[in-house]
Amino acid sequence: MVKVAVIGSSSMDLVVTSAKRPGAGETVLGDSFKTVPGGKGANQAVAAARLGAEVTMIGCVGKDHYGEAILQNFQDNGVHIKYVEPVTEMESGTAHIILAEGDNSIVVVKGANDAVTPAYVKRAKPAIEQADIVLIQQEIPEETVEYVADLCHELGVPLLLNPAPARPISSNVIERAAFITPNEHEAALLFAGMSQGDALKKYPEKVFITEGKRGVRYFNGKHEVLVPAYPVEAVDTTGAGDTFNAAFAVALAEGKTIEESLRFANRAASLSVMKFGAQGGMPLRQEVEEAIR
Repeated sequence: MVKVAVIGSSSMDLVVTSAKRPGAGETVLGDSFKTVPGGKGANQAVAAARLGAEVTMIGCVGKDHYGEAILQNFQDNGVHIKYVEPVTEMESGTAHIILAEGDNSIVVVKGANDAVTPAYVKRAKPAIEQADIVLIQQEIPEETVEYVADLCHELGVPLLLNPAPARPISSNVIERAAFITPNEHEAALLFAGMSQGDALKKYPEKVFITEGKRGVRYFNGKHEVLVPAYPVEAVDTTGAGDTFNAAFAVALAEGKTIEESLRFANRAASLSVMKFGAQGGMPLRQEVEEAIR
């Protein structure tokens, strides 16, 4: 069983479903409202655990009802929470999600996720040292991502950076990350002034641009490759990217080739959108393997 450390955000998702997405100043009637555990870090941790990895989550929640629910959800999914600390000075992070017109719109309030500082992560160094791969995202402070990139480089542990939500990233982080998985919008910000093709060529088998229903694109050292997605009837696309990243990381840690890992990740992501909730549809390892067969 491979060991995965996830450094990132945990939150409670407040999810509204509606036939129509409201415009500015507009009020519409929704169909339902639910609260479900989320946050990009937590989503990736749960997805990796369901896919058979031994997962340690490194993050913070508030000392509140949402925080208790988030911690219980980790335990229910077999994620180690030794390094998930409830903090008293901040509320748990929340994500406010509208599901409408076949897609989602999300506003994130970071809350306790801002307490995931370099000093906090340093205390979890033993888990990072033992990991086969580390995942990190950008719902935590920018300086923490910088610190983790340096730490993983120092320890010789591969770092997979999911650069979401989009913000500029230093050249140091780009160079020290082993794998970077932007979507098209994030890639345009990260590699401003470069075409997508030029960015892929500059970072062969490092930058993997996800293109939603089309799949994921990368440069293999000789030519550009599009690994196609699996077509399914989507119920809720929230968390599909997190499932992809977790599955990609697990497969890489297990020694699969780049293309095998991408196909495994695409299949896991395709299954995840067929049920409600960021984590609700995240598949078990057996389900992904059966679907691939």
